Amino acid sequence: MKLKRLKIVEQIIIISLIGVLVPSIIAWCVINNISQHSIRQELGYSAQTLARIIENNIFSIVKEDQHRLNEIIISLNHIPSEYQQNLYLKDLSINSNVFKDFEIIRPSEQTDFNKDDRVIFNSDTEQLWLTDKIHDDKYLKAEVNTKIIKDNIFNNIGEEQNRRVYVVDKTGKLIFSHNYDEQDFKRNIKQLPVNLVNNIATRFEEIKNQPRVYLKMDDVNMIIIVNTSKELTEATINKARIKILITFLVAAAVTLLLTLFYSYYLYFNIRQLFKGIIAVSRGNYKKPITPLTNIFTPREVLFLAEEFNSMINEINASYKKLKQKNKELKQLDAFRSNLVDTVSHELRTPLTSIRGYTSRLLRTDIEIDEETKHKSLLVIKQQSERLSRMIEDLLVIPDIEGARLNINIEPVNLLNVVEASVYSVKNIESREIINNITNEFPFVYADKDRLEQIMINLIGNANKYAYENTPITLDAEILEDKVIIKVINQSDYIEKKVLNTLFDKFIRIDDTTTRTTRGTGLGLYIVKGLVEAMNGKVSLESTKENIFTAKVTIPICKEEDYES
Repeated sequence: MKLKRLKIVEQIIIISLIGVLVPSIIAWCVINNISQHSIRQELGYSAQTLARIIENNIFSIVKEDQHRLNEIIISLNHIPSEYQQNLYLKDLSINSNVFKDFEIIRPSEQTDFNKDDRVIFNSDTEQLWLTDKIHDDKYLKAEVNTKIIKDNIFNNIGEEQNRRVYVVDKTGKLIFSHNYDEQDFKRNIKQLPVNLVNNIATRFEEIKNQPRVYLKMDDVNMIIIVNTSKELTEATINKARIKILITFLVAAAVTLLLTLFYSYYLYFNIRQLFKGIIAVSRGNYKKPITPLTNIFTPREVLFLAEEFNSMINEINASYKKLKQKNKELKQLDAFRSNLVDTVSHELRTPLTSIRGYTSRLLRTDIEIDEETKHKSLLVIKQQSERLSRMIEDLLVIPDIEGARLNINIEPVNLLNVVEASVYSVKNIESREIINNITNEFPFVYADKDRLEQIMINLIGNANKYAYENTPITLDAEILEDKVIIKVINQSDYIEKKVLNTLFDKFIRIDDTTTRTTRGTGLGLYIVKGLVEAMNGKVSLESTKENIFTAKVTIPICKEEDYES
């Protein structure tokens, strides 16, 4: 007979029943035994703690009573006659709640009196006495109210009220007790060790699960015995057993319930995986898996679902990336072509001029006058400077794109930079440049050479597109801790959407078919990169009144920095 293959859910339920019930029974037995041992140890520790608490109570009470006795002795020392002292002590015994009676003792008259015994218990009369020295030949003996002491000793033992506690003297006579049982008391006294350890709570002659502790108080000649009754032990252990049993039953029930929920969610998610695999096998790569996600969903199922969906997304994303790469390649190809066209065109013009005027100067078949030589050399110089600026612009682009600009920020005199920039441009162009920037403006934080390069590019750009016979105006204003440098010219209105693209590479207002001005289209791109490298900002404005303004904002230098 062929065995029927069980489903995952059925297998999980059978395994869970076996895996929960068998370990639960074994664990209950083990934990019950450990719990019993732990409770036995805890009862022993609590018995030692209780002994120390009672010790502290007795010590503090005796200490307090001895302090009171000392105050009485001080008062006696100020009473001259013994008769008056006896009257004073009699009056105290009547009015005191602590002391019941007083007696003045001379050791020379009582041979059985031990001067070292500060606390004396008379087992025959069940009286407790405190003694203290009045002077060398006289001691004061005070009977203490044992009822008050007993109340104070056992009034703060809290949860240990069910313990049996006996306080005995050094001969084993009972002084105080709590939950007294005569047979138990005799058994404990009989089983006390012969040699007792002083001032340490020590366990002795333990019956199983019934730890007993003694504590010998050397200072007051008392022994504290704390016993754990059988009833207390059984109640504690049985209570723990019931709690453990209930805990295991609840845990088993919760485990089985969680197993059922888990089986349902696992089965549902596996079916989702099957559906996704079938969809892929039929050529549908756009159907993602949507598993039911909660605390019962295994990590492996989520991992498989994520990987499956990631695979589908990778296919779609690969196509999008391919399109993007194609677009970038086209842009790169256009950039290369634009760079080659622009550079070849822009470099050819100054090179042609330089070569032409140089050839003219080198001719030997004609005589060239000094004025012509000077004009030719001036043109060669201007075209060389133009060529140098273009090369410098081209070299700074990789540094801007790679964020590798070498910027030396220092206090810079703004007027000196502007004047140098104006001078450089006026050597080439004859347009009027109005400089409203004076020496009153503060120093700025900038790189002097880079700032001069920025100003030359902005003034040169303004010169290219300004109307004929119109000036270029340079102005500045202070705004909080920054200076705004303005380069203003009159030119055609530029729409805002076009204005925002002028900082891109090779962007010009006139296209290749209507180009009327020279330039690489890199000036404003370089200006933006240099300004931002110096922690500044650059912006463009164009108004319908045909006013074009380029603004450069850079930080003001603190006065103490450039004065020093």
